[in-house]
Amino acid sequence: MSAYKQFNAQDLIISPFEVNKGFYFIGGDILTGSNVEIDRYLGKNGSYILSGSDVTGNIPGQQISKVLVYDSIKQLYYTNYLSGSGGFTQDAITSSILLGANVVGNTIIGGIQQSNFYNYEQTTLWPNKDFPTSSLATSSVSIGVISIPSKLWGDYIQPESFLLTGPSGSIKDDGEGRLLWKHPNSPVTGYEYMAGNIIYQHGIVTLFDSITVGSELNATYGTAVYGTNLYGGNRVEKESFINAWITSSDVTMSFSSSYKLFETQYQCTINENEFNYSLNPSAITGSQIPTKFSGSNIEWENTASIGTPLGFVTSSYFEPYITTVGLYDENYQLLAVGKLSQPLQSSPTTDTTILVNIDR
Repeated sequence: MSAYKQFNAQDLIISPFEVNKGFYFIGGDILTGSNVEIDRYLGKNGSYILSGSDVTGNIPGQQISKVLVYDSIKQLYYTNYLSGSGGFTQDAITSSILLGANVVGNTIIGGIQQSNFYNYEQTTLWPNKDFPTSSLATSSVSIGVISIPSKLWGDYIQPESFLLTGPSGSIKDDGEGRLLWKHPNSPVTGYEYMAGNIIYQHGIVTLFDSITVGSELNATYGTAVYGTNLYGGNRVEKESFINAWITSSDVTMSFSSSYKLFETQYQCTINENEFNYSLNPSAITGSQIPTKFSGSNIEWENTASIGTPLGFVTSSYFEPYITTVGLYDENYQLLAVGKLSQPLQSSPTTDTTILVNIDR
């Protein structure tokens, strides 16, 4: 049997909290699995009309044009930085004044000072957003993009949790949306800033090139490591560097996702003068429920309500135990059941509060 009590507004507390989950994937085939679907793309500048059929992507049936990858990444995340220097934003749009015969005749030309686009900034510090564009020397520019689906990163990727390893070393984020690269021959502390970023709330990783990229492959010092500097064979061409992360199957990726849950807490308060009696029918004499025949109809009668409590129930030391809490709607339909880890004895002298937490 049950005893019911109405909740008041102050008995319900809704609290948000964040939970994190770590992921670890080994191998390119694991990344493209149906339960993961992390895809890697190569992007190239150019004309979609001329090069739109050149597609990229490691998941069959989901390839897209390399030109669209390049243009999309540039538009979404780097438009404010294209003419800037050092990875900083370019000068904002400013208005100018066309002087007239007097102050009243002056005319403002151009927009008010502002940034051109919203590029989903990850930090208020140095953003390090250098985007490779074509020049007379480089008519074809390659970029790498890793797309992590939202079913894995939830609300966003946890800063300082992304790590990508492969034959060309390892890449991690610095917690501010910037990427650090370490050559496989470097010491553990040998991470250095590279041209690339991670957009935590979109699960997008952009790879361009490392700060050590740019010279020819074979140099005087071979592949030796001196101090914290790298020489000779540790440098690779830009396009080879990007391909090593995007097309290679010998990669390992790990990161942590973050997801916000809402916890509803129900405060079930039992006052000192409430529920100090047992609702168990076995505590009352004549608790059997016999049938009562009235003509051709069968009626049921609960004789427990007219029975006599057993002797131990009427003792002044008797205090029942609470084992289960149920939550009902306004129509007395059971919605949730909570079992206590151990029976809780009701108190005739103090109020008792049972907390029921439901996550959603």
